[in-house]
Amino acid sequence: MNKLYVEDLIKKFSSGVDEKDMKETIEKAKKESGNYNNKETFKRIYNFIDLTSLNTTDNREVIKNLCDRVNNFYENHPEYDNVAGVCVYPNFIETVNENLKDDRVKKVVVSGVFPSAQSFFSVKLAEINLSAEKGADEIDIVISVGEVIAGNYDTVYKELLLMKHAAGKSHLKVILETGAYKNYEDIRIASLLAMEAGADFIKTSTGKISVSATPEAAYVMLKSIKDYYEATGKKVGFKPAGGISTPEDALLYYTLVKNILGEDWLTPEYFRIGASRLAGKVEEIIL
Repeated sequence: MNKLYVEDLIKKFSSGVDEKDMKETIEKAKKESGNYNNKETFKRIYNFIDLTSLNTTDNREVIKNLCDRVNNFYENHPEYDNVAGVCVYPNFIETVNENLKDDRVKKVVVSGVFPSAQSFFSVKLAEINLSAEKGADEIDIVISVGEVIAGNYDTVYKELLLMKHAAGKSHLKVILETGAYKNYEDIRIASLLAMEAGADFIKTSTGKISVSATPEAAYVMLKSIKDYYEATGKKVGFKPAGGISTPEDALLYYTLVKNILGEDWLTPEYFRIGASRLAGKVEEIIL
């Protein structure tokens, strides 16, 4: 696709961000989220979690223990749905393959030189392709944030097309790193570029910079998903991640998805929560 195509695409969807509606929608969700503060809702939320370990100190034993935790829940509580996925660095996909027993749980791998996405593009593609070949069900990559900020949208779009191709049959989740942008319009444009390039999900954050998921970023992304769906008929998933550690946090994002996109999106196929600490706190509520 040429630059003119991308410019026309953005113009078509450039309805802007209604900050008054954003504030009202978030406040409404904060008030309503208490209505869902019950065991049944948290059983659903548990099934939306991508249980994540993305630390410099990770090793095979750490990831094996992560898988054992998921396996134990599967064996001890067969009446409940498990977490949606286990999310690790690409060098640990084989460890997950060897240890994860619940085949309903997706093998999620970050790739494309996570979390900065700053390297030779051929290196990014190679890592994505290897992750797919090694058995990743889903691949989370970071959009070229600096290029979005610079307004080089055609470059971003072409990169995303190639990364989608490199992922093959694996679902592609595109991380926007929303905390890095200075305005909401950049978040909307990044959302649009990712969806048009074939992203199966758009995701807020890596959790590796000071500002991670926020209700405001979620609002912009959810509205973009809704507008894109109404224009194209394509449903794209949403994943808030980074700093979501309390049940109250999870309830707020759950309520925002419910209010903006509706019940059809409240399924692991279209809604995930990236977290490392949240799962244990939800377990305390549901078990």
